[in-house]
Amino acid sequence: MTMRDEIVFFDVETTAPSAAGPGRWWLLEFGAILVCPRKLVEVGSYDTLIRPGDLSAVSRRFTDDVEAAIMASAPPFKDVADKIFDILDGRVWAGHNIQRFDCPRIREAFADIGRPAPEPVGVIDSLNVLAAHFGRRAGDLKMATLATYFGIGKQKHRGLDDARMNLEVLKHCATVLLLESSLPDVLCAQQSRRAAVTRRTSQAQTIKPPPKHAVHHHLRPGGVVMSQTKLPFTAVTATPAPAAATPCGKRNSLGKVVARAVTAATTAPLSSSSSTSTNTRRPVTATTPFHMILRHSRAILR
Repeated sequence: MTMRDEIVFFDVETTAPSAAGPGRWWLLEFGAILVCPRKLVEVGSYDTLIRPGDLSAVSRRFTDDVEAAIMASAPPFKDVADKIFDILDGRVWAGHNIQRFDCPRIREAFADIGRPAPEPVGVIDSLNVLAAHFGRRAGDLKMATLATYFGIGKQKHRGLDDARMNLEVLKHCATVLLLESSLPDVLCAQQSRRAAVTRRTSQAQTIKPPPKHAVHHHLRPGGVVMSQTKLPFTAVTATPAPAAATPCGKRNSLGKVVARAVTAATTAPLSSSSSTSTNTRRPVTATTPFHMILRHSRAILR
């Protein structure tokens, strides 16, 4: 194996394994760019669609009939294997999460046609590099998140486009790290403050709202904290008792029984303890002024 100068950034698009099937991946697209390691400029590119061995797997990835028809007319992997081998073999491989995903898919595809897979002289997984040096300042380390963070654009999930986006993301991250290393006391401190603000904002957004019966604390003069609980208000309706006419048990000067209207308050029965309670008032007997004059006159005559 002869080492070649260019770094190859590549990306593969695949089908998702069927839950009911054997759970294998099928290559749908391969895209790669050759990059000069001294200038980080693109010096060559290659991309191709690949018809999977199971055409029913295409419908799980593409719902559009036109896209499904294009995939059905694409060449099988064995027809493009020589070109892919020539691009990858003997070069430094670079890509995002390629060690866990893209590299195994390439080796599986070559194994399916009974050919040896290409071998790299080194692997640069940008996911691992950024996790170790750049961190999660963009939120997470997904390619789409990093591209949005730097204003590069939206990820298209196409082989050649994603390979080019990967290179641009690395350029931006490397520039930020280079600037921070030149003034670590200033730029790194600013980044730490921004990260602290982001954490506080995230924590504030996860605070649960107060319960329905919330307890509110009020600070009174002297530092005493008073608690006030808001409870639901239940209205109470009082129903007045109808007035009733009852005899008072007394006779007037003509010998007739005097009757009066007694309200609910005066007709309510008294409990056995009402005689000793200081808060219970006895009913007041209403008398007419004329009757009082007659009683006063009898007392004088006696």
